[in-house]
Amino acid sequence: MLLLIPHLFPSLRLLETALQNFRLPALETLLARGTIHATPAEGTEAALCQALGIVRQQDWPVAAMTLASGGRPPGTAYWLRADPVHFRIMRDRLVLTDSRTLNLLPEEADTLAAAIADHFGDAFRPLPLDPHRWYIETPHPPRLTTTPLSIATGRDIDRLQPQGDDAQRFRSLSNELQMLLFAHPINQAREARGDLAVNSLWLWGGGTQPRSSRVVASLYSNDPDAAAIGQYCDAQLHATPSALQQSLIQTGNVILLDALTPAGQCGDAYGWREAIGAMEQDWFVPLRAALHSLGREGLQLADPVNGKSLHLHPADAWKIWRRPKKLQGIAA
Repeated sequence: MLLLIPHLFPSLRLLETALQNFRLPALETLLARGTIHATPAEGTEAALCQALGIVRQQDWPVAAMTLASGGRPPGTAYWLRADPVHFRIMRDRLVLTDSRTLNLLPEEADTLAAAIADHFGDAFRPLPLDPHRWYIETPHPPRLTTTPLSIATGRDIDRLQPQGDDAQRFRSLSNELQMLLFAHPINQAREARGDLAVNSLWLWGGGTQPRSSRVVASLYSNDPDAAAIGQYCDAQLHATPSALQQSLIQTGNVILLDALTPAGQCGDAYGWREAIGAMEQDWFVPLRAALHSLGREGLQLADPVNGKSLHLHPADAWKIWRRPKKLQGIAA
């Protein structure tokens, strides 16, 4: 079984605040019994693609898969996600705010997308299939690699902008786009009522329609993008359980636990502590008790945002001589 837990292994700075006078006995036991590995920090979307048998192209082709799951066949074209976002100025840097926090109405999305298409024509014509999921179609694959939202959200965007031979063209379009959005009446009305303006689009997840070699029977997730990827790959979809159940222990399925994500993305140490405390009781305590019941392949707790994973096997249940290990020590 694979437990994807974004922000399980956050920065030492966050941990020192969050875990002051706070213990996680079950997780600390698991950290001591298992083995920590470094893994690619490519984001939740990448980890899901790998688990579901999707091969990376220039990017992980999330756009084509979520487009297809939304009822629009991608055909043979190259698609990019172009999600509406808000860039927040924080001291000397720009930080990205995820589109799902914008509460963008469908009519607002349609109006903004139409204004962008009128301004740029065929050079940049977004398709707002969902208020929070927009798409760009290009007839030929651009020479471009991008950063997924699960990595970019809450971070300084300077080093996370598109890279590659065609990146400068898209950056120039983005600069012009931001000026267009700044003056749009929709954004002025949103700011007047206290909502965040849509001041840019984030390009990511580019690719053509991929083949799926499904290797996972079931995906448990409450995230819309994860569910769309799972649907494309014909995985059985389920809501994330409220707690670890014995029936899941020996399966090869994937469970996305994203309760740490909101606090982890914005560096909210106290919000992260509250979320990890609940996860300790609902997931890590029953997992510690069930270590001996793991299947032959064991279990993996992976943080695809920070690039670390914990591997556990049935034999780890008997390593009682290992002293509990704190998260702070792993981060350091």
